[in-house]
Amino acid sequence: MRKARPPHVRDTRESRLLLVLLIAIAFALITVDIRGGEDSPVDGARQVAATVFGPIEDGVSSAVNPVGNAVSAIRDSGERHDRLAALEKENAALKAKLGSDDRNASRLKQLDKMLNVSAEGQYGIKGAEVIAIGAAQGFSWTITIDVGSDDGIKRDMTVLNGDGLVGRVTTVGPNTATVLLANDPDFTVGTRMEAGDELGFASGQGDRPLRVELLNGKAEVKKGDRLVTFGSQADKPFVPGVPVGVVSRVDPSGGDLTRTLYVTPYVSFTKLDIVGVVVEAPKKDPRDTVLPDKPKPTPRPTVTVTVTPSANAPVDGQFEQEQ
Repeated sequence: MRKARPPHVRDTRESRLLLVLLIAIAFALITVDIRGGEDSPVDGARQVAATVFGPIEDGVSSAVNPVGNAVSAIRDSGERHDRLAALEKENAALKAKLGSDDRNASRLKQLDKMLNVSAEGQYGIKGAEVIAIGAAQGFSWTITIDVGSDDGIKRDMTVLNGDGLVGRVTTVGPNTATVLLANDPDFTVGTRMEAGDELGFASGQGDRPLRVELLNGKAEVKKGDRLVTFGSQADKPFVPGVPVGVVSRVDPSGGDLTRTLYVTPYVSFTKLDIVGVVVEAPKKDPRDTVLPDKPKPTPRPTVTVTVTPSANAPVDGQFEQEQ
């Protein structure tokens, strides 16, 4: 049940400034471990865990995955302008290599979508496979991918797939990395509404929609509106313009200083297979260009029914006259 706003809280300029300050402080506290890098108090333990568990997970994946080497074809692209051309050639080669097997065809489709996202946003990505899921290193919603520091992966890199934002890299081993998924309760990302400048913070809620707090409590938002990542300073941990999701519900503003939205993410976090780590941020903010095309409304056919009275049917007024 939504709690009523205390009567002494007023929507004033000072209260808005205070709110923004508190949100900034809270966001800084949430991301202190993200920004900690090698100096994070828990980073040592995570590194050890990644080093120990990573080779085991990678070995298991190699044993059961018949197309593991296919993804590596997009990992070592050259400079930005050469990368797209190289990926197009490699994608064509993958199509021939993967053949018509249903499983491989599905993975090829995922690769196609991810390459399209990379091209639209001008993201430099390294492709990776999900080789493990679960809480091996203490998180509730994580995946392990088969690229690591030897592949140029670093902590606080954005992870995406052909649908949108997957998460961020939290721990890196030599050959594997752990990704905190965007639906984890400890996950927070800055967002921007499509075709506008309304900013907010999205937080994970497990298997429920993302919760977004817009900084403008009077923002005009409706169901079906879409959000992308706002981006972070120096593009870490988040690059701008990555699709986040679609607004599924909007709480009434009620004069509050912020406005709460619930967003259905584009990514299905229980069906992750092929992902990409953004190793090179775009030169400029792609804004809304990476969002998928909006579905066109299906026209409703109109049917005209013509009724022809029979010869025995009474004409207008006949029934009254007979009465």
